[in-house]
Amino acid sequence: MQKEFKTVRDIVGPLAFIELPEGEKVTYEELVILTLADGKERLGKVLDAQKDLAIVQLFESPQGISTEGSKARFLGETFRLAVSEDMLGRTFDGRGQPIDGGPKIIADKRIDINGAPINPASREMPDDFFQTGVSTIDALNTLVRGQKLPIFSGSGLPHNKLAAQIARQAKVRSADGSGGEEFSIVFAAMGVPFEEAQYFINEFKKTGAIERSVLFINTADNPVIERIATPRLALTTAEYLAFEKGKHVLVVYTDVTNYCEALREVSAARKEVPGRGGFPGYMYTDLSTLYERAGRIRGKSGSVTQLPIMTMPNDDITHPIIDLTGYITEGQIVLGRDLHKKGLYPSVAVLPSLSRLMGKGQGEGKTREDHSNVIAQLFASYAYGVEMRELAVILGESSLSDSDRAHLKFAEQFEERFISQGETNREIEESLNLGWELLKAIPETELKRVKKEYMEKYMKGGAAAQTSEKAEA
Repeated sequence: MQKEFKTVRDIVGPLAFIELPEGEKVTYEELVILTLADGKERLGKVLDAQKDLAIVQLFESPQGISTEGSKARFLGETFRLAVSEDMLGRTFDGRGQPIDGGPKIIADKRIDINGAPINPASREMPDDFFQTGVSTIDALNTLVRGQKLPIFSGSGLPHNKLAAQIARQAKVRSADGSGGEEFSIVFAAMGVPFEEAQYFINEFKKTGAIERSVLFINTADNPVIERIATPRLALTTAEYLAFEKGKHVLVVYTDVTNYCEALREVSAARKEVPGRGGFPGYMYTDLSTLYERAGRIRGKSGSVTQLPIMTMPNDDITHPIIDLTGYITEGQIVLGRDLHKKGLYPSVAVLPSLSRLMGKGQGEGKTREDHSNVIAQLFASYAYGVEMRELAVILGESSLSDSDRAHLKFAEQFEERFISQGETNREIEESLNLGWELLKAIPETELKRVKKEYMEKYMKGGAAAQTSEKAEA
């Protein structure tokens, strides 16, 4: 039931304060239309409802709004998104309105963008290997269907290029080893420059991925409050496609740092006591309402996998946004500035990166029987090689033993051939075989993390040589 009041008391930044007559009540997240004296309208939602006061968060610019002559109409419903399979191939703004010149979406249904809680007992453990075509992820930090794995980047690093590459190459294999099905993509840009948003649109169109994608674009010049709704629109669309239409959906949203800055701006307008770094104390809870919408549901064939991207201010991995994200999600892919300076792409820093669910997506019938063995050896040998590189700077390479020099050479080759692959789409078998080939540079006595039968089969049995010949051809 709609209610209209003419008691707009104050406008502070993106917030409107509306006095409520005695006995009148409004609900949290309820939509509000603020009608100005000149007849123009602004959309908002109830951010806080007290006994005699409603705080309304405006989705549009507050510029030009005056309390005199303005009135607020409470619509009696929350923000709902009209969803349909026809959304695939379309581009929308941060309020869910088409901006690609196409026809209006004919809704299959309208869904609350805040989502519905999933019963933990009905969640299914992610265990299907998700192939991105990127060796440092597939082999070393294996992603599984239904996981949330953020990308920690920095200003000037190629996170957008990597995200676009993963989006066009992503496919899933079932637990029985079959599959190869492509993902549907839901992409959300939050507070990004126009050029960055256009880059993603052009990349999706150029590769044909746009036909299986839904894009939500909120640029830096759009209202800051719209930025808070954008990822929820994307996740609502993803849940509809996954759990009602049975699709595997990959959700990529950037930049979470911009999203958190929007939270801080609204919190400051409400005069709340700030937490770490000036961000609101409830930021952990707020971020969890986004990240926890990834997963699989028992009895449903679809899944939602998330790749949120965030830039680390000053490359600080202990920054509150990065720190809280690390607590909620299941690992992280960290981009390294040193690798980027060397001209290596993708510049994934292997040692600080982690996928906590990678064991669920590895092994026979998913990837290959030797997977866990070979990545353990690659990690160990590369870490030792990096240590020898630092030691060589201090003592000189001539002071190292033959084994130390072998590890030093391995680290260089590992970065140039395994980490750096350009925009090539590698199958997981190619990545594992390349790993075995690189391990040939290490004395056999140092290969303590691989089973002898796997060494005989994959390093000496010709699998790596076949990969090398294929690459040369």
